[in-house]
Amino acid sequence: MILLVMGVTGSGKTTIAQGLAAKLGWKFLDADDFHSAANKEKMHAGIHLTDEDRIPWLDAMHAELARLNDAGQSAVLACSALREWYRQRLDAGLPVRVVYLKGSKEVIAERIRERHGHFAGVSILDDQFATLEEPTDAITVSVKKSPDEIVDEVIRRLKEEKG
Repeated sequence: MILLVMGVTGSGKTTIAQGLAAKLGWKFLDADDFHSAANKEKMHAGIHLTDEDRIPWLDAMHAELARLNDAGQSAVLACSALREWYRQRLDAGLPVRVVYLKGSKEVIAERIRERHGHFAGVSILDDQFATLEEPTDAITVSVKKSPDEIVDEVIRRLKEEKG
């Protein structure tokens, strides 16, 4: 199984995905590691990525998810996956469950201002929210909860789904 932890920049995707991977004993993947240097430079400069920029990034992640799945290894991927077609490209033919970290622009902007060493800043937040197509079939969790509470809630809801 693959968990796709999605949301806008600053929603806590990496923290939550790392926590889920640790508790579940699954492999952790961060979408940021799949971006080209050129994409990272654009985002740091506040330049919005185009869908053309994103296609190789999405395809690289899908290939790694497919490889892990074929090897029988479960994984947790932290990835913005803001548009429905991005999620469809990521999960094509794979057993993916989406976890959506939902929060207001104000709450997330404050989080971004408090973090250091990340290439994406507050300047891309408007574009992220404009691009966001909220998933209709996801485990949706408020970012106002603590990371531990979010991880525990996701695991509880996954167990409930399995019956």
